[in-house]
Amino acid sequence: MPLVVDGERCEARLTLGALAELEDSLDAESLVGLVERFEGSRFTSRDVVALLGAGLRGTGKHITDAQVADAHIEGGPMAAAKAAAELLARAFVVPE
Repeated sequence: MPLVVDGERCEARLTLGALAELEDSLDAESLVGLVERFEGSRFTSRDVVALLGAGLRGTGKHITDAQVADAHIEGGPMAAAKAAAELLARAFVVPE
């Protein structure tokens, strides 16, 4: 999924390794709990940063969550939250 970070067009994807990283770093009992937080609009900025960071690292970009937090995401915080939610949703879509 495309994402513009600090003026650079990047791709983001939640790989199995990125999903495992999220389980370790976020206060969710499971990834289903994280999905439920997003579905219920109860996510935090930390959730958004962690998802975007994991997604960017899932495509090989060397970026820390601290760098993501300080980065300019094109479209601002709302676009960042939407991108994080979309990344998470795409990770759980079953191919037909």
